[in-house]
Amino acid sequence: MEYKDARSLSPSAQQEIRLRAVKAVLEGRKQVEVAQLFGVTRQALSNWVKTYKELGEKGLKAKPQGRPKGTSLKGWQASKVVRKIVGNHPDQLKLPGFLWTRKSVGNLIENMFGLRLSKWTVGRYLRRWGFSPQKPLKRAYEKDPEAVRRWLKEEYPAIRRQAKKERARIYWGDETGIRSDHQAGKTWGIKGETPVIEDTGKRFSCNMISAITNRGHLCFMIFTGRFNSERFTEFLKRLAEQNKRTHIHLIVDQHPVHKSKQVQRFLASRKGRKITMHYLPGYSPELNPDEMLNQDVKTNAVGRKSVNKLQELMSNVRRFLLSRQKTPSIVKRYFHEKHVQYAAS
Repeated sequence: MEYKDARSLSPSAQQEIRLRAVKAVLEGRKQVEVAQLFGVTRQALSNWVKTYKELGEKGLKAKPQGRPKGTSLKGWQASKVVRKIVGNHPDQLKLPGFLWTRKSVGNLIENMFGLRLSKWTVGRYLRRWGFSPQKPLKRAYEKDPEAVRRWLKEEYPAIRRQAKKERARIYWGDETGIRSDHQAGKTWGIKGETPVIEDTGKRFSCNMISAITNRGHLCFMIFTGRFNSERFTEFLKRLAEQNKRTHIHLIVDQHPVHKSKQVQRFLASRKGRKITMHYLPGYSPELNPDEMLNQDVKTNAVGRKSVNKLQELMSNVRRFLLSRQKTPSIVKRYFHEKHVQYAAS
């Protein structure tokens, strides 16, 4: 059967066909029969029936055709939209989703001013306003902005003054897991054909503890097994050995191991040159410069190399870290990242 293109009909005529066809189905007639009677496809009729059951007659009403009129934002309207987007998520403004997409911005504009814009128009506006599509950073809900403010404005400056008075070194420490299947970087390939890299199907991992200073000092330890109080105490001994004549202020996150009784006993038992521990605000890894070292290791010592054995993985990481120890200028550059620049001096 040939179907007439309903797009040639007026919006009111299209609406009438939809309502009459759905009514016929609801009265008990078969969809195949109704579709033939009205000259439409079964798929279209099925969609109409489904829409009617969900939204009623309003779901079948004719929609305005062509480009909506009055779709230019005035300067003051654009300013209001920008202020709404910056610092808010769509869900905070009673819009669906957590990310600003062209659709969600278009919904915001329609809610505020009654203007319907195409996603292409919204995209042009966003670029004109200085926005670009970006991958968002994740931030824990539990993060306390006031605790971060105190750290940046009060606590860390106090640690820095104390360390200067004692001629001590401030180390930033962290732990991370390193997996053999971590991948970084891209490779050229034919369009439409995803390149395949032959690699072992086995997965293995090791762990790393490290600490760095803004003067380029680096201390590390590579190990397998769990990170626990014994491992961390062993690392503290290595750190102390590298700094025999210097008092150390070590800044770490609030991992339970860092605050364990065994670690506290070790710190209390030290005579002479001490190690004083300080703790970053909770859920704030971006404040720790040592995270930059973790990324460097995973990208350049692991992600760009293929390994077949655990010992090979550990050897690669160890060689890479030894090379970083010999190039303090690179370690210093970790402190140039904008979130940790406060720790650069």
